Amino acid sequence: MTQQPLAGYAPTPPAARMENHGSHILKVAMASGQDVYARTGSMISYEGFVQYEPNPPAVRQQAAQWLTGEGAPLMRCHGDGLLYLADYGAEVVVVHLADDSVSVNGTNLLAFDAHLQFGVERVKGLAKLAGQGLFNVTVAGTGWVALTSRGTPVVVDCGRGEDETYVDPDALVAWSTRLKVKGKRSFKASALIGRGSGEAFQLGFSGQGFVVVQPSEDSADRLRVRG
Repeated sequence: MTQQPLAGYAPTPPAARMENHGSHILKVAMASGQDVYARTGSMISYEGFVQYEPNPPAVRQQAAQWLTGEGAPLMRCHGDGLLYLADYGAEVVVVHLADDSVSVNGTNLLAFDAHLQFGVERVKGLAKLAGQGLFNVTVAGTGWVALTSRGTPVVVDCGRGEDETYVDPDALVAWSTRLKVKGKRSFKASALIGRGSGEAFQLGFSGQGFVVVQPSEDSADRLRVRG
């Protein structure tokens, strides 16, 4: 058997701190002093010398708000080499923040640079709209963030037009915190958007920034935490 058929799957030299290897794997170029937070259980392979610390102190400070009884959601990875991360075959989206911030659904956060500031917060008003609470992680600063999506996502640039962008909360992955957010309750669109007892619930976004939306609307995905 020759190795030629496998050549297209071989790792390539890193071109950035975080980048995709295919659409379902994140490749992180690790270096001394450049730690990364990653979702617990997401490490699938590494090259070189990479170690991890589960439930680090910075995560424990947020744990009371973040956890659902399954265990700490993040581990701190450090070392030199290449780190490969994945989340049950989900699509991986890499974002570089430049003195900016993004609000990410906790179940869609795969990894981010450890020097970035982060905090856990409940999305205001969503519990009343969607019948459930949603804890989001706000990540801010200059550095790399990796998100996951249940299927190929659409990234909407809200600053391209004057119209607001409306999203089903169950399909929402992340958004720029610069955007204005408001809830909307609708009956007429219930056959097209949202799920429930005849009502449709959306979040409206306006301003300068982007929204990441996944094709999956299964709310069970939002409640799953990797152990």
